[in-house]
Amino acid sequence: MKHEKYYVPEQSYWPIVGAVGLFLIALGAGNYVGGLKSGDTGIFGYVLLSGIAVIVVMVVGWFRNVIDESMAGLYSKQMDRSFRQGMSWFIFSEVMFFAAFFGALFYARMIAVPWLGGEGNNAMTNEVLWPGFEAIWPLETTPSGQTTQAMGWQGLPLYNTLILLTSSITLHFAHLGLEQNRRKALTLWLGGTILLGLAFLVLQAEEYVHAYQEMNLTLSSGVYGNTFFLLTGFHGLHVTLGTIMLLVMFFRVVKGHFTPENHFGFQATSWYWHFVDVVWLMLFVFVYIL
Repeated sequence: MKHEKYYVPEQSYWPIVGAVGLFLIALGAGNYVGGLKSGDTGIFGYVLLSGIAVIVVMVVGWFRNVIDESMAGLYSKQMDRSFRQGMSWFIFSEVMFFAAFFGALFYARMIAVPWLGGEGNNAMTNEVLWPGFEAIWPLETTPSGQTTQAMGWQGLPLYNTLILLTSSITLHFAHLGLEQNRRKALTLWLGGTILLGLAFLVLQAEEYVHAYQEMNLTLSSGVYGNTFFLLTGFHGLHVTLGTIMLLVMFFRVVKGHFTPENHFGFQATSWYWHFVDVVWLMLFVFVYIL
């Protein structure tokens, strides 16, 4: 039986650094958003920014360590399998993350709204909790009487859908270029994918500005506003992370990293990007169209 070496990395402080950064982000974001209505956000905006800075430092440092170890030839085939399993479980955890929010949307639309509208034997519930409530989705009126508008699927959402679908195609061609050792094609297609990711984020920011300033669609716009911004906002965060990962891959490609036989870092990033694209397609259907 032939044994192969298995590199065991030394203890790392990056996980605890990441935990501190996530704590600062949660503390800062929660209190900052909570204070927007009263206009008293205190120092929590700075806490949020410091958390983001800590995460950026963690990502750069941890990526650098793993890249150095990989380029030094320390990883074996078993280590490569470990990376694949780890990335697979990470994406599965992200699937469960979004499943929770899609589940909340399903519950609100298919159960809570009909229930409040008096469906079945709940006629008295309708009269007591929300007299005159109409069981239609999206809810454009909150219990306090605030009115809003629903975000349609045409315009910016449709453009962003086309952008992300195109980015999956360009990334696939970049991957083919890497497997066929065509470095110029790899660089061009990967650079195009990054530009498409940035375009998506710019258009989503424009969509949010339009929603707040012209449609009165905000986080305080009842359950429709909550689910809309939670789902699209967290997806935008994942697109941001995916774009950063693609940028790291781009700089590695420019430096001559990866070969047709050894490029799991690039492959893992492509897995993540395609996952983000699939989530957006589901968002486009269930949040914007239906």
